[in-house]
Amino acid sequence: PAPAAASSSSSSGGGGGGGADDDQEDDAGGDNAAKAEEKNNGGLVAAQKKKKKASFEQRPFFRIFVDLLHDLNSPDPVLDSSNPRVLAAFATAFHALQPSVVPGFAFSWLELVSHRMFLPNVLLVKNQKGWVVMHRLLVDLFVFLEPYLRRVELTDAIRTLYKGTLRVLLVLLHDFPEFLSDFHHSFCDLIPTSCIQLRNLFLSAFPRSMRLPDPFTPNLKVDLLPEISQPPRVLSNCVAALDVFGLRERLDEYLRTRHPISFLLDLPRELKRDGAYEIPLVNALVVHIGTTAIAQLHSKTTSGASAPIAHSAPMDVFQHLTNNLDSEGRYFLLNAIANQLRFPNQHTHYYSCVILFVFAEATSDYIKEQVTLRRYPSSVDRLSF
Repeated sequence: PAPAAASSSSSSGGGGGGGADDDQEDDAGGDNAAKAEEKNNGGLVAAQKKKKKASFEQRPFFRIFVDLLHDLNSPDPVLDSSNPRVLAAFATAFHALQPSVVPGFAFSWLELVSHRMFLPNVLLVKNQKGWVVMHRLLVDLFVFLEPYLRRVELTDAIRTLYKGTLRVLLVLLHDFPEFLSDFHHSFCDLIPTSCIQLRNLFLSAFPRSMRLPDPFTPNLKVDLLPEISQPPRVLSNCVAALDVFGLRERLDEYLRTRHPISFLLDLPRELKRDGAYEIPLVNALVVHIGTTAIAQLHSKTTSGASAPIAHSAPMDVFQHLTNNLDSEGRYFLLNAIANQLRFPNQHTHYYSCVILFVFAEATSDYIKEQVTLRRYPSSVDRLSF
């Protein structure tokens, strides 16, 4: 009745006066407001998905995020489109809504992460501070896709999502090849070995400032290229798996002293857990041995001593594993070595020598056949190794 209406009217009037103050506070704390809004939107999507599992409609929530991205890119002195904290708020919301958590939002999620008003802004943040953010989001995508790709269970939905992923990677390969190149190790850990095309998108990336040599140049000597002496930039943590499985200290000791010999003999068994090979562990082992070997060769060369690549402690490990692993383990080992054959750099040169050495020192024709039948990245063919 009338008293209630009057009370409502007075409260709405008071609310109008407070609204002006709230607007001033929002202008002063734009970053915090953006973060709070993104967090609320992320929670709303998750709650709606949990409430209506059978009939979840992702399009309204997709439109909300798109409108926010458009607002982010509108001229505003407070919310700059390249503001790292605002972009981090969006990234946090997208990470909370990753396909593994909200599968029904996967298609909208991929379109939002690759949106022209989000992806370039994140990767163009000063000092490349947004690269880690985008790396985490792409890892979220591959964590979701990996079981389907490994088991080759591609439903129509997963197949469409996979095609969308390839298109996003092609855009990154064209506009930000350094991003794919610098994080190639962590991505290769997540990509099944059967996905050759997908993995080659990462392995074929090279810095835009580099010009690859013409493979048809007469008398081309790859080992004489100036880029061969330059180490590649790697932003992934390549030794994390070694630390997790407790192999790093023992491996470093053997690479320094070649003792104890029992470590080398037990190493093939150490690469298995519960009867299956740990592919990230194999990848980390190969990269760590290679970087250690390159450092040893460089220190010996600097001191004036001869530095043969063959018959060194790192090469002993590669040779022993090649000759003593079973066919599956040898495949994973050769695959990890092939992942380091990219554009001209120190790693490409060293691991190409590793391939040639293990082939020459193989103890059977079957091993040689497996080495030669391994499908190597297309960049290797261009470099004519």
